[in-house]
Amino acid sequence: MTDTRPTLLTGAAGILGRWLRPRLIEKYGALRSSDIVDFAPALHGEEIVIADLADFSSVERVVKGAGRIIHFGGISYETTFDRILGANIAGTYNVFEAARLHDAGPIVYASSNHAIGFYTRDDRLDAGVRQRPDCLYGVSKAFGEDLASFFADKYGMDIACLRIGTARPHPVDPRHLSTWQSYEDLLRMIEACFATPKLGCTILYGVSNNDRSWWSNQLASHVDYHPKDNAESFAATLLPDGDRRDFEDPAVKYQGGPFAAEGYAPRRR
Repeated sequence: MTDTRPTLLTGAAGILGRWLRPRLIEKYGALRSSDIVDFAPALHGEEIVIADLADFSSVERVVKGAGRIIHFGGISYETTFDRILGANIAGTYNVFEAARLHDAGPIVYASSNHAIGFYTRDDRLDAGVRQRPDCLYGVSKAFGEDLASFFADKYGMDIACLRIGTARPHPVDPRHLSTWQSYEDLLRMIEACFATPKLGCTILYGVSNNDRSWWSNQLASHVDYHPKDNAESFAATLLPDGDRRDFEDPAVKYQGGPFAAEGYAPRRR
């Protein structure tokens, strides 16, 4: 049965949200877009609702009557715990709980590679590895994944957690040769998740078909995601003289890059 309820997009005022909005309308029809800031005007077929994710009553108002949910709202950089607590931790709980109460979903949740950022560039990961967040922002995304697991097991909800690498129009840093996900591939992943009959709690790496990728989606083969882009086409530009980076530099050594390196000061015995 086709779900005629509007698709909900949180974080709609962000860079990714603005790119996704017209394409989601084209694919799914009516769209309810939400953010904490006003970002009018609305597109044709779009309803804009301003809401603070940290406030449950506001989130419930946004979620009620919605069908599919793309939860991209929250803070996407490292900052104080208090800010992350409200936007990312309480906010994600509020979205999931409101979806449960109002029978909304399935949910595509923007997790992050920073939930596993303290693996090294020599590690090759699938969805079965334990989380190793590289910053408080990464901790909030690891929490969101665990929360998705809870809601899937406890209440039978369908939630896909996308460990997004570097979503941008094209790579601009050597690290992106491993982590890049084109906007088009991100949209393909969202569409593949919504086309999957049963997600449960599924973890997927948000990455294009990069030759140097560190990540495998082999444990999520039930999601028919086939990325088409490859960061390798930018390698000659990003590494014109070969890779001369210091591989012991934490920003290079760890998959989380600068997020892992910021404030890095392991205790010495």
